[in-house]
Amino acid sequence: MSAEQPLVLIVEDEPDLADLYATWLRNDYSVRVAYGGREALDKLDDEVDVVLLDRRMPDLSGDEALSEIRDRGFECRVAMVTAVEPDFDIIAMGFDDYLVKPVSREALTDTVSNLILRNAYDVGIQDLFSLASKKALLESEKDEAALEENEEYQQLTARLTELRRELDETLGQLDETEGISAVYRDIGGEVDIDSS
Repeated sequence: MSAEQPLVLIVEDEPDLADLYATWLRNDYSVRVAYGGREALDKLDDEVDVVLLDRRMPDLSGDEALSEIRDRGFECRVAMVTAVEPDFDIIAMGFDDYLVKPVSREALTDTVSNLILRNAYDVGIQDLFSLASKKALLESEKDEAALEENEEYQQLTARLTELRRELDETLGQLDETEGISAVYRDIGGEVDIDSS
């Protein structure tokens, strides 16, 4: 995934609609456009952060493209953007969000923004657990004086503190946009935003 401006791949077989979505997003994101499922797979690489994927396309359906994206191990977020009303078949599908057309500019940009925040939070959590594990291991093996004297340990502790602050800030942004529900869905939990 990209470290610079997030990259969004728009996959839509209706060129006017695909180009409209691209216009809406270009001010805030790098954008690639594919006008079909097979073209999308050709344009997909590890730099893509978010895929906006239509379900009904003539050459390769969005469902098939989604399966291929996941089978290839890409870690991008995927939002289905489609006229297909959701049914129970979505349970087994590996997407992160689902928008039913017609989609407003605000809904599309909010969805992309939330998916980018969720990516940042997921990566941050992985880093946090890795660093916390290293810190705990050192604390179990070294005495306090040795820890206090070691510059690398002090840097580790400072990075953990900074990472916790960043994650709290990201979680606050997700909460403001009600994206916190999506984070909990990602980890298999449920949350009632109205009661929190």
